Amino acid sequence: MAAERLLPASPNWYLSRCSDASAGARLFGFAARNSVYLLRVGAQPTFHGELIGHTERVSGFTFCHFPDQTNLCASSSDDGTVKIWDTQTLSLVTEHTLHQNTISALHWSPLVKDLVVSGDEKGIIICYWHNRNDSQQFFPEPRTIFCLTCSPHQENLVAIGYKDGMVVIIDISRKKEIIHRLRGHDDEIHSLAWCPMPNEEGLYSWQEELQEGEVPNGELTQEAAVAKGCYLASGSKDQTIRIWSCARGRGVVTLKLPSVKRRGGAVDPAVKERIWLTVHWPSDHPTELMSSCFGGELLLWDLAQSGKRKWTLLGSSEGQNHSRIVFNLCSLRVQGRELLFSISMDRDVKCWDVATLDCCWTVPSLGGFVYSLAFSPVDTGCLAIGVGDSMIRVWNTLSISNAYDVKTYWQGIKAKVTALCWHLTKEGCLAFGTDDGKVGIYDTYSGSTKNKPPQISSTYHKKTVYTLAWGPPVPPLSFGGDGDKPSLTLYSCAGEGIVLQHNPWKLNGEATDINKVIKDTNSIKHKMPARTEISWKPDGKILALGNEDGSIEIFQAPNLKLLCTIQQHHKLINAICWHHDHGTQPELSYLIASGSINAVIYVQNLKSIIESPPETPPTITEPFRTLAGHTAKITSLSWSPHHEGRLVSACYDGTAQVWDVLKEEPLSNYRGHRGRLLCVQWSPVDPDSVYTGGDDFCVHKWLTSKQEHSHPPKVSKEVPLHPSALSVPDLMKPFMNHRATPVMKEQPKEKPAPDTSLKKRKPRSLLPVSTSLDHRSKDELHQDCLMLATCLNAKGKLGKDLIPDSDHVHLGLFADRAALYKMLEVEGRNHLENGHPELFQQLMLWKGDLKGTLQSAAERGELTDQLVAVSPMAGYQAWVWTVEAYAKQLCFQEQYIKAASHLLSIHKVYEAVELLKVNHSYREAVVIAKARLRPEDPVLKDLYTTWAANLEEDGHYSMAAKCYLGAASPYDAVKVLAKKGDVASLKAAAELALRAGEKDLSTTLSLRCAQELVSARNWVGAQEVLQRQGSLLGQRLVFCLHELLCKCLCKRNLAEHKSSSPPCYHSWDVRDKDSFLEMVTEVWQSEFGVSTVDQAKTMWKQLHGILYPPATTNTHPKQLLFHIAHDLTLAALSYQTASWEEAVTALLSAVTRSCDAGNFTLLQEICSLLLPKGCDDLRDKLDSTSSRSMAAHKSLEGFLAYGQLYDLWWNLPTDSPVSKQMVPESVSCPSKQAAPEQNAVSGIFAEGMAPELEEHPPSIPASCPGPCAADSGDQIERQLKVNRCKVLLSEDIAALQNTQKDIAKIQETLADMIRQHQRNSLQESKLQPSPESELDKPIPPGSQSPGAFGGEGKRQAGQRSFCFSVDSRVLFIFASKAAAKEPVSLPELSKQLAMAKQQLAEFPDSLKAFPFPDVLECSLVFLHIHSQSHSDPPPRPPLPVASPSQGGSSLT
Repeated sequence: MAAERLLPASPNWYLSRCSDASAGARLFGFAARNSVYLLRVGAQPTFHGELIGHTERVSGFTFCHFPDQTNLCASSSDDGTVKIWDTQTLSLVTEHTLHQNTISALHWSPLVKDLVVSGDEKGIIICYWHNRNDSQQFFPEPRTIFCLTCSPHQENLVAIGYKDGMVVIIDISRKKEIIHRLRGHDDEIHSLAWCPMPNEEGLYSWQEELQEGEVPNGELTQEAAVAKGCYLASGSKDQTIRIWSCARGRGVVTLKLPSVKRRGGAVDPAVKERIWLTVHWPSDHPTELMSSCFGGELLLWDLAQSGKRKWTLLGSSEGQNHSRIVFNLCSLRVQGRELLFSISMDRDVKCWDVATLDCCWTVPSLGGFVYSLAFSPVDTGCLAIGVGDSMIRVWNTLSISNAYDVKTYWQGIKAKVTALCWHLTKEGCLAFGTDDGKVGIYDTYSGSTKNKPPQISSTYHKKTVYTLAWGPPVPPLSFGGDGDKPSLTLYSCAGEGIVLQHNPWKLNGEATDINKVIKDTNSIKHKMPARTEISWKPDGKILALGNEDGSIEIFQAPNLKLLCTIQQHHKLINAICWHHDHGTQPELSYLIASGSINAVIYVQNLKSIIESPPETPPTITEPFRTLAGHTAKITSLSWSPHHEGRLVSACYDGTAQVWDVLKEEPLSNYRGHRGRLLCVQWSPVDPDSVYTGGDDFCVHKWLTSKQEHSHPPKVSKEVPLHPSALSVPDLMKPFMNHRATPVMKEQPKEKPAPDTSLKKRKPRSLLPVSTSLDHRSKDELHQDCLMLATCLNAKGKLGKDLIPDSDHVHLGLFADRAALYKMLEVEGRNHLENGHPELFQQLMLWKGDLKGTLQSAAERGELTDQLVAVSPMAGYQAWVWTVEAYAKQLCFQEQYIKAASHLLSIHKVYEAVELLKVNHSYREAVVIAKARLRPEDPVLKDLYTTWAANLEEDGHYSMAAKCYLGAASPYDAVKVLAKKGDVASLKAAAELALRAGEKDLSTTLSLRCAQELVSARNWVGAQEVLQRQGSLLGQRLVFCLHELLCKCLCKRNLAEHKSSSPPCYHSWDVRDKDSFLEMVTEVWQSEFGVSTVDQAKTMWKQLHGILYPPATTNTHPKQLLFHIAHDLTLAALSYQTASWEEAVTALLSAVTRSCDAGNFTLLQEICSLLLPKGCDDLRDKLDSTSSRSMAAHKSLEGFLAYGQLYDLWWNLPTDSPVSKQMVPESVSCPSKQAAPEQNAVSGIFAEGMAPELEEHPPSIPASCPGPCAADSGDQIERQLKVNRCKVLLSEDIAALQNTQKDIAKIQETLADMIRQHQRNSLQESKLQPSPESELDKPIPPGSQSPGAFGGEGKRQAGQRSFCFSVDSRVLFIFASKAAAKEPVSLPELSKQLAMAKQQLAEFPDSLKAFPFPDVLECSLVFLHIHSQSHSDPPPRPPLPVASPSQGGSSLT
């Protein structure tokens, strides 16, 4: 189902027509990114739907205004298509791709019902008649089209506005004529609007003005009277509006935009430069024209008034107008009112009442990804939205008068808002984080009125801020008196992997890294993992940190002592969320849900860890609950504050999923977004509402109870930002322009040219100027000789007489040194001008100016190896300086290794290593550092660590592990090696940890590797891995029993064969004749040497401390079987040590796991494997004085009988006459304290079945022949089984279960009452105030709300029903009570709950310690067996039965 409410994506900017309104359909639509959003127009707008199909930006949108086709609309896009849509079905009707260039204008003809006109940037007009699939092309002007509009009076007239300011009116009929070229604007035409009057005779003031020779704000353009034609208005970037006469073909009025001053300031010149001037002519007001202005104002021009045109500003109060330029205007008439719609750069969509000029409503929109959602814990219903357009929105979701009451905050942000978090107690205090690492705090309570900028922390993160959280201070902020420290500090986690603690009282102070506190408190020496998520438990005592390696660490405040590590995910943690602590079940407050990139959500129960912290922090690998179904990474999680154990998740698969965590069941799946989901929040006031945001620029509010789907899509719903276009009907194909791919002809092969590179090239001359002068004509050479002789006779003064540009500079070669220098100067300048600096440098070397040469080359970046080689000639300092300059030059040229080599030549080893490290040449840097530095130098370790982090980020885990080993950090090497999670990596990591002395880590990884191998049905490999770990002998026993159990089940055709690879078993014999536990014990003794009692006790202690979560119907079969094997291993060890109470308890745990998982066949097979002769022999071995032992045995006996009872039901005799006499023995009447429902059950057997037994005793006739005797033997055995099943009809258990159901029923009623009160509080403004509290009012019968997820509602008063089915048999039992329920109030419910809990407390603890099959359910099965075994069943009184929702069990 679509969203109930929606904050849409921002309308597209700088388009002439990307929004339109339809009076017939009462819809307003606007283009946003690649789609079109439709709003239903009313007192408050509602979201109608979205038109999806374009793959690029939508550039135009228009409705069909023909009376019978108001449901049709058209859109154009940068993908080159024009699509026709049906807004009722939100489906594509047809499309065309006739344009070859970007479409820039679109309009649906108001007179021709199937004509859509579009224009592109090259000036081509396409007229498309979609009903007949016909099209026509026009090319009136070779100019860029900005806008166009069809005439509402003449169907063949189309006005076109161009980029250069020209307006052209064309006739699209067969004439194809240009009617007018209207010149007057100097810049882009942004908008065109036809006058709604069909002729030019109505505006008499214009006629008078024209006759008088006056045109306001312009020159006289027309004097003759007009009899025909229509007026056209145009808005241009030149800040003028012109009204043209089509009859005259000239302008009649020019309106200049006024400088509307707001807040006493003038219009910014930059704002004038960015102006977009759109015009709209209201259909019912031909003498009024609406237009936009400089800064978002809307003006109403009075065209009827003569002289200076009068304009009126829309919006009677401050804040009603747009704050930035307006792009589109359109209107429609609804219930006698004309409404105007405007879209603007401020991302607001506004609706105006044209009569009052007031704003009716505003719909805000979003201009970026929605990264974060956060509900205020103080101002309930106040939702903060972090968006990628550098703004924060605060949405008052409880506002009744305005469904879109949104305030925007932008000051001081200037980056994408990626994280938000409200203060837990201070109203209006909102923390935010951005993608540039900024952390700040906004005061939304006072900032909305005073426009107060936020406080910004002086400590920036280096990368994007992922998460923010308010929590109690930790050291060093936790020290000091109460008045010296804040009660809550702000924690921020960012992409560089650290968590900073900010003091909200001193944000200008330096924030502290909490990793330092964690290291000091827990004495951690290895590298800390990169942090990716942070979450405080609601009571502020426990902190959870999610890490990049998939682990979650749990710390205890304030010193952050490590309690445990949760290692269930193996990839980066994206979301962590604690369960709320205000429910009726306090133990649920210890649940913590986590999501990562691997698409699975794990929920862990940390009650035992938090209440009794162990001395050594354990690593938890088994989750309490697993929520699987998503197909992409999890991005956000949120617990329902109204329900127990209900969670909603957001995922990259484009859906949000609601889960029942305790049952591991998906309940509701929302698929309304078009992209990936990034955040989710459950409404704190409405139990049925959830808010989600994603990369489709939208925030959706949706109801969990109204969704069509309950599970996530099986295939990842990859919704790209540019979805593929919808398919086009075949009728359109002949009219489409398919761009043909030219066939590339093979070019003829040319003969290979001879290789001229082998020829010797003549070296370039160092003195080309003088050489060329020496090759002139003979006369000029003679003159050179004469001049040279004259100068030499004059004592060699040639240098002073020659000028550099003269024709005699080459004579310096034969004159004095000064003349030579002049010649070299000219030659050098010539080399530089021709791009040969190396020749210039060589001349300078010859000249002897080495330092000048080096300095000049360094300044130009033209140092060479040759210059560096000769630089020592200028001295040591010059050489060092040259090498450093050359190294810098090489760095600019990205020749880092060569630069490092030159730095080494001047003994700058550290600089060379740092240069290579900064430029990611880690391998070369390590070589230099190890060869030139001391082994204990910290630079080497830092180099290894940095290289490892870089390799780890790129996924090269093996190489990263080597680096950590080189840095003497084996712990980090093991962690990174195990990060991939495959069997080979885990095996290598476990062996590495063992060799490095990390035994605990090696044990954990070995066990994890063995579990992966067993999941692949490779028990041999699993045992080989565990064999290396002496401390895992107990686990080896578990894996051994698991293998034997799988073998036995496989022989009975119960094992699943879904694996592609065959199982890899040991050669252990499986004998059906022997007891299963005896067979297991023999294998243990022969293979593992576990033969003594002491060994068994040691193994039992090792395994007894491992606790697995209870099974649910969604537990994976492989996981279930492994947990059962663990329980059976404890039972087998208890058998060896003669600890019979522990043995019974372990057997009971294995049996109940099968039952809780809903695998009844597995339950029966386990019972037949372990206890083929029943459990009577165990009773004799137990201590009869121990109530706990006897209660455990009774529970085990009950589940055995439970399996036999159903076996009897499923295998009823058909035609045997003896079967008619087979009924269970009568059951004694329960005591008066038993539950009423169980009294009725017992009464049925006492009153209805006992007489039948007396009348038909189960005897066997003596004269019965052989076959009859055999059948009689079967009946006797069946009778004995029925008699053994009577243990299920326990009155004490029945009374206990009835009391537990009553408590659950009362708690459900209380939850319904609270939810009803919350719903009523949302509408309290509409209801009459009552002095009586809603919670104290009695609840009338049947008034409880239905289930939140579309399940059955409560039964009618006095009626409850129960249905169960097995195979093809379906039994419906319906009973009713004579008296209807009386209304119940809160005090009465509380009293009933207290009485029920008191009654529950009176039962023995041993009775409550162990589960037992539902007595009521078993009674029903007995009744069914009796009804099938007797042709005339005895009458019995009505049976009151609890429905499944009230605590009964479903037998489906």
